[in-house]
Amino acid sequence: MFDRFNRKIEYLRISVTDRCNLRCRYCMPEEGIQLLNHSEILTFDEIARFTKTAVANGITKVRITGGEPLVRKGIVTLVSMISSVKGIKDLSMTTNGMLLERFADELKKAGLQPLPNGRGSVFCATSCHISRPTNIPIRVHLCSSVVPTPYPHPATRRQ
Repeated sequence: MFDRFNRKIEYLRISVTDRCNLRCRYCMPEEGIQLLNHSEILTFDEIARFTKTAVANGITKVRITGGEPLVRKGIVTLVSMISSVKGIKDLSMTTNGMLLERFADELKKAGLQPLPNGRGSVFCATSCHISRPTNIPIRVHLCSSVVPTPYPHPATRRQ
């Protein structure tokens, strides 16, 4: 599959929910958003079927996104369904990390690689501004939680 500039398309982002457990400034207006009705969101079978079609057309990398994908009920089942699609070389997820400790082992067993590190690029001082003052307990958790991953925190990486 190629785009209009003749670049090979190998990467697919799948948004599995419009819901999130944070109200960050960069993606959620302070007044909130009009949430979709559950009937308007693709089912796991529909997502898996679309992914199979995309892989048959050259997709090799899939990233699960949201909102916050970990708030979608049954997300581990969906990860397992997508990881079983033959031809996917990289299955990853974008997450804020708030629920990662709860799901990390199950996600890894289901085939998610690399395991996300929600602390990734957000430092405590920045997250306090980004996630708004109403998320104070959440910010403390984000700054203090440690989810064991094989990947070092970006602040500790040597360049």
